[in-house]
Amino acid sequence: MRTTARWAATIGLTAAAVCGPLTGAAVAAPSSLYAPSALVLTTGHGTEAATATPERAVTLNCAPGASGTHPAAAEACAELRGAGGDLNALVPKADVWCTKLYDPVVVTVEGVWQGKRVSYEHTFGNQCMRDAYGTHVFAF
Repeated sequence: MRTTARWAATIGLTAAAVCGPLTGAAVAAPSSLYAPSALVLTTGHGTEAATATPERAVTLNCAPGASGTHPAAAEACAELRGAGGDLNALVPKADVWCTKLYDPVVVTVEGVWQGKRVSYEHTFGNQCMRDAYGTHVFAF
């Protein structure tokens, strides 16, 4: 009987050691307390993104800190936070004068802002008008 009890205890402990970790919840802990804010901004000449000649693309990460290839990442993130992530809410600078020469420039923004999917496309009359909107967001 002693041998049987010893084997039962050994098998029980082995089963608990092997299967114990498998009984926990299969949910991974979040790697950050911040909702992701990662965007890819592109610009090109043309009236719409599908037919525009691409010129430049940058990345912009705003959570937890500003980073990416955007030349003014901190300022662009601050502007987006001020607009609540709404790219349509960005307003042009009041002291910028642009010519009315029509040379369309299209800007696209794809990614995630504070955990929500973002897809934005806007055509500006020319590069000056693009740079005037969102002081730093579209100036890249």
